[in-house]
Amino acid sequence: MVQKEIRKKTRIYGTIATLSAIVLVALIYVYGSTPGVFTPDTLPNVSPMKTFKSYDELKNFLAANTQDGSNYYGGGPLDSQFLESSRQTLDGANPIPAPATIGEEDSKSYSTTNIQVEGVDEADIVKTDGDYLYVATNNNFYSASQNNVYIVKADPQDPRVIGKISLGNNTYVAGLFLSQDNSKLVIIGSQYQMYVDGAARAEDIMIYPYYSSVNTFLCVYDVSEKASPVLARNLTLSGSYFNSRMIGNYVYTVVSQPTYLVNNDVVLPQVYENAEASEIEPTRIYYADMVDTYFTFTTFIGLNIMDTVQEPTNMTVMMGSTSNMYVSLGNIYVTYPTWSEQGQYTSIYRVRVNGSELAFEAKGSVLGDVLNQYSMDEYNGYFRIATTSQKNQTQNNVYVLNMDLNITGKLENLAKDERIYSARFMGDKCYLVTFRQIDPFFVLDMSNPAEPKVAGELKIPGYSSYLHPYDENHVIGLGKEGNYVKLSLFDVSNVNAPTETAKFVVDGDYTNPEAYDNSTGWPTKLFDYSDSQALNEPKAFLFDSQKNGLLVIPMSTIKYGEVVGKDTTYWGQTGYWQGAYVFKVTTSGFELRGNITHQEDATGSQYYGYDYNTQVHRALYIDNTLYTISNGKVLLNNLNTLTLITAVNLS
Repeated sequence: MVQKEIRKKTRIYGTIATLSAIVLVALIYVYGSTPGVFTPDTLPNVSPMKTFKSYDELKNFLAANTQDGSNYYGGGPLDSQFLESSRQTLDGANPIPAPATIGEEDSKSYSTTNIQVEGVDEADIVKTDGDYLYVATNNNFYSASQNNVYIVKADPQDPRVIGKISLGNNTYVAGLFLSQDNSKLVIIGSQYQMYVDGAARAEDIMIYPYYSSVNTFLCVYDVSEKASPVLARNLTLSGSYFNSRMIGNYVYTVVSQPTYLVNNDVVLPQVYENAEASEIEPTRIYYADMVDTYFTFTTFIGLNIMDTVQEPTNMTVMMGSTSNMYVSLGNIYVTYPTWSEQGQYTSIYRVRVNGSELAFEAKGSVLGDVLNQYSMDEYNGYFRIATTSQKNQTQNNVYVLNMDLNITGKLENLAKDERIYSARFMGDKCYLVTFRQIDPFFVLDMSNPAEPKVAGELKIPGYSSYLHPYDENHVIGLGKEGNYVKLSLFDVSNVNAPTETAKFVVDGDYTNPEAYDNSTGWPTKLFDYSDSQALNEPKAFLFDSQKNGLLVIPMSTIKYGEVVGKDTTYWGQTGYWQGAYVFKVTTSGFELRGNITHQEDATGSQYYGYDYNTQVHRALYIDNTLYTISNGKVLLNNLNTLTLITAVNLS
């Protein structure tokens, strides 16, 4: 992969990746805000957006409007994942999305990425065209096998790796896109320049990896010949990857770069292609009159992946730290949390997209913070958003805004002393889960944009952190009950009286970790713990009601109990298992059909430890074959019987 190094004007990235900044960015991206803030009674006035007249005006604005600097930009969501993986080495538009199958013209069915809005694709680490798999691996830091994209022939009669794209060390892949005609593969990720402050030793770099600069790369490969992918286009952007989408032939990527005034100098965002640098001038940077603890240049890039000659479109907005993004067929909505002495609110920016056209349209704000992209939605000319705010006590809100991002309707003070754990807008309904000790499942009537209201409520143990439509009358919830992963099936046919018609809890034989032996302080029985990547990553959630109710999710279980050592007996972990659980889901409930693991110890009956390369993180199907993917291999199993067909090693 060809990469052009971004030249450094001044040393501003050296302090970005401190551990405190990583903690800050983790809080921002998980919760949408920093803790311990208060909600103001009224929202701040929304200033109109404008552009700077000159470089000096930009510098003067930063000098006058940046607060004491107690908070610093901590990087994008990919940066914290990259640094965390480094340390581990040592240790919609439519109410119901269409079924995730395509390829009917050749009588072949296959699953696609679990997306929020039909027609708006999302980058993922695995893609398929029904004949081949495209698998991105973010392997162990400084590993020779780190950061490759494998092209795997998917034919169950002859599965094998036929192509490989090596990205090199100090990179982290955000995800892949595949063109509609399957001839172009897009790889998006970040590249880091690593250093350790002071004299560097190899072991120090591995234990305490800092980065001095970060760039985002967008590479388009011609994969017409699968065994010989050819780099057709390479775009490099200064700053941290934030998010991306693909609509038609256009990939839209959002990148954030810290905006600091250091030594009376500001490094402007840059775009590099074919060794040609293009600096985004202040006269093309949008901003609003506001005061903040720090600012970022957030750059929107639109690239036609089918045309290697057409210039990419870009526009930049100076804002606070980006936190969440929702994209419809015609608009990109980016939010960021904003704090003031009075409290916290969420700023919202709308950028209109249409092919190569990017146009800044509106800015607005609402109380509270946003959990994730599923807490936002565009429907019938309105933007809807669910937030959690705090003033004396925690409460939740749902707002309806017009295309100018002015509030036209709202429902506030919902589920006090709780916070939103999941949300899903579906047509004129919104399904909301809040949590403190029980799981209130709310059905909101959004049919009147001026007056959203609660239609029904259900209280059950646990919570759901992801909601997925089953059909128009049923919603699947994935969450936790106690220590265990829990699947729920909600019947919402009567919006005024929703019910949980079925549930499945991934637990073990022993479910009483509360009973302790006072003499030893140990629990008197074994107990288990289960977890799933799909709780926080919906792209790991494979569901197709048209494929006999197929549901596949990554799962891990840990058993605890008395461990008999050589010289002593102690309380600890006695077993570990990780793989994929395969369910059949009907309106009657969940049937566990079996599981698949990439571990050598398939039973997980003994302590196995954490092996990053054996962790199943995605599943997909092609016709009657189920594919489970880890960094180390792809397993092919018969979809009907779940019997193993073969394995393809990713070396």
